[in-house]
Amino acid sequence: MSTKTETLKSRDISGFVTKYAIYIVLVVLVIGIAIYDPRFLSVSILRDILLQSSTRVIIALGAAFILITEGTDLSTGRIVGLTAVISASMLQTQDYGRRFFPDLLHLPLLVPIIIAILAGLLVGFINGIIVAKLKVPPFIATLGTMVAVYGANSLYFDMKPNQSQPIGGLRPDFSKLGTGSIGSDATYSLPYIVIIAVAVAIIVWIVFNKTKLGKYMYAIGGNIHAAVVSGINVNRYLIYIYSIAGAMYGLAGVLEAARTGGATNNYGNMYELDAIAACVVGGVSTSGGIGTVPGVLAGVLIFSVINYGLTFIGISPYWQLIIKGIIIVAAVAFDMRKYMNSK
Repeated sequence: MSTKTETLKSRDISGFVTKYAIYIVLVVLVIGIAIYDPRFLSVSILRDILLQSSTRVIIALGAAFILITEGTDLSTGRIVGLTAVISASMLQTQDYGRRFFPDLLHLPLLVPIIIAILAGLLVGFINGIIVAKLKVPPFIATLGTMVAVYGANSLYFDMKPNQSQPIGGLRPDFSKLGTGSIGSDATYSLPYIVIIAVAVAIIVWIVFNKTKLGKYMYAIGGNIHAAVVSGINVNRYLIYIYSIAGAMYGLAGVLEAARTGGATNNYGNMYELDAIAACVVGGVSTSGGIGTVPGVLAGVLIFSVINYGLTFIGISPYWQLIIKGIIIVAAVAFDMRKYMNSK
């Protein structure tokens, strides 16, 4: 009897560790860094980490839509760069000496933001058409759009009179989106960009768990052939999903420009790899059909803690890359092991 009880306890512990592994890793990371330097647990450090994670959260949640359908989006970073440049180019102060559009009138803040988000949505829509209608594998389809979007953004960025000069002189009302906050105390204030990221996360959670789109997304990723047989219009929903992801990248690009106070055509470079890594580490299966919003948030925070925390205690960025690489490989290996065991 005691042996059976011990076996059951062992299984319970193993199940708990498996289910909450991502959160355990995050807690261990924070505790480890805090033991080395207790200042890491200060409110100001937490605020900085959340601030830096905000746009990454939005990008990773957009990537999660596609990964859950067993797809891949390599155009993510370039869409972020394109939309950052578009929004920044139309939201410079009137008296800035090197305006992108010298004769452009003062536009309402929302107009350039909406234009930029629609540009991201358009690229996502094109990705969806290529994948759903032309049957091009997502890896190849988005690789092609990644290159094309970067080329288009570079041509736009190189237009006269700008000619590839970094875009600066952003309007205060635009910059406030990325740097402003609720509260007068710099340490205890709540940044607007964090509020926006939380709002996006809540909306995405509702979509994943409470809507037909979310239900069909998981069905397509779990077994696309069964989804077709069950009457789901797979092509239509894939186009929806890629378009939504593109719009989310567009929003992230706008916020990134506002947060940093400018933009260049190289903004967003390699962001897709960080987003995919955060999703995979956060439990989004590379085999499709599995993924949660809390898991993605934890994945983003793990990499933010690694980047910020290890820099905070003076560890070389090269060691940070090694640690991140090990975590990514371990997460994928763990995911594949679970997938094979379920077969």
